[in-house]
Amino acid sequence: MIRRSKTLLALSLLSLMTGVCFAAERPHIYTLAGDFAGTHDPSIIKSGKTWYVFATGKAPDGGQLPVRCSQDLVNWKICGHVFAAIPDWIRQRSPGTKDLWAPDISYVNHQYRLYYAYSLFGKNTSGIALATNHTLDPASPDFQWIDRGLVLESKAGDNYNAIDPNFVLDQKGGAWLVFGSFWDGIKMRRLDDAGMLSKNDTTLYSLARRVKPENAEPAPPNLPANWEAIEAPFLVHHGDYFYLFTSWDLCCRGLKSSYKTMVGRSKSITGPYVDTAGKLLTAGGGAPLLIANLRWLGPGGESILLDRKHKDLIVFHAYDARTGRPAMQLSTIDWSGGWPHAGLER
Repeated sequence: MIRRSKTLLALSLLSLMTGVCFAAERPHIYTLAGDFAGTHDPSIIKSGKTWYVFATGKAPDGGQLPVRCSQDLVNWKICGHVFAAIPDWIRQRSPGTKDLWAPDISYVNHQYRLYYAYSLFGKNTSGIALATNHTLDPASPDFQWIDRGLVLESKAGDNYNAIDPNFVLDQKGGAWLVFGSFWDGIKMRRLDDAGMLSKNDTTLYSLARRVKPENAEPAPPNLPANWEAIEAPFLVHHGDYFYLFTSWDLCCRGLKSSYKTMVGRSKSITGPYVDTAGKLLTAGGGAPLLIANLRWLGPGGESILLDRKHKDLIVFHAYDARTGRPAMQLSTIDWSGGWPHAGLER
């Protein structure tokens, strides 16, 4: 106790003499330029000297799942797409699908894996599929996206929605797929080495859900209730914890978008996850990370890049409070106090 007191006294004196502050480091919010507007559900990865962001919907050339590239995290340009068109098997399975959604990019077992989703707005007749590539460089002779097909689907009678996939490894290298939107919230399944559903562990794990408030409004016709809105899960391991990021409330409504990014943590990948107050995420808990300001509305659809050589990053979309148009946002993450802190432009 005496030794600890002397140490604290020495740090205090050092702070007074040098002006050093031991408070949390403020997140750096990037001011982006180039082709960053129109981005939805961005997923970020770095390969070589280039950062790549994959996003929902159509590329300017009509291809599916546009890709943006940057050498400095500030200046972005469109540098391709994943598919020239929606795969035929998806058109047969879901004829109403017009765009592919929520890509999730990762690098594992010497290949890039891209999980992506198809669905109809407000429906849970959905599916998650996998595409792979040996490189992200379109100029490489090895560049080719190969569609591996369906990984997981949900049907009208299910209590979950198979969209918004996120691939994650546990501390032992085990592979998992986190997903979910509305209905009964965020779910997780174990994967095999090929990236498909495990046949040994068929458990559907529940990680987070919303709780119906007493004054809940009735659900819109043929749509899930607004109070059920939790989606876009992203799971990372940092320090002693797994952190589960989610987006609450309503996306994709321009000036009426009410998205916000929430977080909880657990020492086990399967949970239970709790927020800063200790409330279970399966009981409606969640700590706010990104909320709207006067400049940007509805920050969500997030992904995280842990980069030990540089700064950890969170990329997400938000809506211009003047025009309602979406754009990509990028911030470093400060982990002081055992919880993530990030920001958006003002």
